[in-house]
Amino acid sequence: MSTAEPPSATGPSVNASYALAVLSATAEAGTGGADSRAVPTDRLEYGEMRALWDEVLAAGDAGPHTGLLVGDRMRPDGLHILGHLILTCASLADAARAAERYHPLVSQAGTVTLHRQGGAGRICYRPTVGPPAMHPQQVEAVVSSMVRAARWIAGDDWTPLAVSFAHPRAGAAEPYTRVFGCPVTFDAPENAIRVAGEDLDRRRPLYDPALNGLHRAYADRLLHQLSAAAPTVTERVRQWLEHTALGDAGPEGPARQLNLSVRTLRRALHAEGTSWRALLDTARHGRARRLLETTALPLDRIAPLIGLSGATALVRAFTRWEGMPPGAYRSRHRGTGAGRG
Repeated sequence: MSTAEPPSATGPSVNASYALAVLSATAEAGTGGADSRAVPTDRLEYGEMRALWDEVLAAGDAGPHTGLLVGDRMRPDGLHILGHLILTCASLADAARAAERYHPLVSQAGTVTLHRQGGAGRICYRPTVGPPAMHPQQVEAVVSSMVRAARWIAGDDWTPLAVSFAHPRAGAAEPYTRVFGCPVTFDAPENAIRVAGEDLDRRRPLYDPALNGLHRAYADRLLHQLSAAAPTVTERVRQWLEHTALGDAGPEGPARQLNLSVRTLRRALHAEGTSWRALLDTARHGRARRLLETTALPLDRIAPLIGLSGATALVRAFTRWEGMPPGAYRSRHRGTGAGRG
């Protein structure tokens, strides 16, 4: 495995910590062996990561569940700063939002998103490279590592409501049941972990917001460096949204800044696994949280600041995002004194 070359602007990169964690996990399982030639801040071209998986899966003792088991053996340092940040999150929902934002620090070959509806949430993983470029075992490693990370917060006996994969099952069903402890389906519309709303929102009794803030600040610096080195269209649109008024934000703004047509911008975002609508929704969510946490503005003043028609629309959107109305979120935040970095 080669080490730190600057990530190319033409393709995604993967953090060397994750590559080393994959090798370490396969060594534990008797497949392949660990390699210590890279340091945690190195980045590998995605093609190198794919070649590493090719070697792992070609080993004589590899099997259809190799990816599943690799993810289940993941440790916090395998996810570099994201792993340590997750360990200091206040709840599973907080950790899922951290993964949404900071997953590119681990890998730019996929996106993590949290969706809430009714009394449950879905944490979804979508590769941003084409299916031929990513083994199903790689997807299974990511999803099982997300369940393992959730157990760092919720306890080793925690189980999701259900897990789904977009690819067909290979091998016996029993290892999936043993690792996840819940129903697992294949050939599904998405790779997703379904989590009860009460599990997402349950706050940890021992939560250190100062330490969490330090990790977030470091992660933000690394994310900025990564974006500056090889910014994707998605990251450049996200940056544009962070610094613009959301009341009248439309795709024409970032398209003009990037010298693209709106149609080309939409196609580029789709190729990277997202959309203008999804990025705008995420920006509104983040802006709403910050305003609720740091100001006493009434809801009818916050709504137009994030591009919504009024307090009713804000309550509806915020309940979808967080599983609770904005008033309850503001009360809980102030009641716990928990801060965000």
